[in-house]
Amino acid sequence: MKIITWNVNGLRAIHKKGFADFLKNEQPDVLCLQETKAHPDQIEENLRVPEGYFAEYHSCSIKKGYSGVVTFSKIQPEKSSCGFGIEQFDQEGRVVQSDFGEFILFNIYFPNGAMSDDRDRFKMNFYDALGEHLRLLKNEGRKVIVCGDFNIAHKEIDLAHPRANIGTSGFRPHEREKFTEFLKGGFTDSFREFTPDGGNYTWWSNRFGARQNNVGWRIDYHCVSNDLMQHVTDVHHRPDVMGSDHCPVVLEMKF
Repeated sequence: MKIITWNVNGLRAIHKKGFADFLKNEQPDVLCLQETKAHPDQIEENLRVPEGYFAEYHSCSIKKGYSGVVTFSKIQPEKSSCGFGIEQFDQEGRVVQSDFGEFILFNIYFPNGAMSDDRDRFKMNFYDALGEHLRLLKNEGRKVIVCGDFNIAHKEIDLAHPRANIGTSGFRPHEREKFTEFLKGGFTDSFREFTPDGGNYTWWSNRFGARQNNVGWRIDYHCVSNDLMQHVTDVHHRPDVMGSDHCPVVLEMKF
């Protein structure tokens, strides 16, 4: 089973930048996209569901052109829903959860806290509320995968210039501590299990030739329940895939 997560920075834009070829070549079983910036009624019908995929699940912000996630799947989930039941977070269209029986998959575009102190608090509160929701699921014996754009580089190895970014949103000490707390809830940063080395990033600024020089941040993850990691066979980045300021991250599993 192959699950790909990718912040596409605009679903309509990515369709003009080779998205169809990427999908045809990769053939993921599940594709989780973030920052779609579109409601279904703004997308042409042939773009809303890629050919060969069973269903679509869009979570949209009430504010058009903002946020948004969508999960495309070749496998029909037992059930799927948008959000996790808290209106102030759900109205921004940041979460789709899909129950595949063996596990529940969360496709999430975590908030960015850079704009203001209020948005930073919103981001931390989002993490706390999600953590509580996941804790309840795990107490029921459910295995979980959380994938998407977490908007936090967890450790110094996860960005090119850590010392210069100590005070930058996404790498502030309290954010990194929040990510550690999230993992202590029973999750593994799956990519690090396969690639312990630095220099592996998923987002690059569009300025100053950052991507060409690989001056980036790793902020896109597959965080997998510890008791599900035995089924994960590989996790890798696809920095060669263009079209967004993020690259896809691929997780492969075998049951």
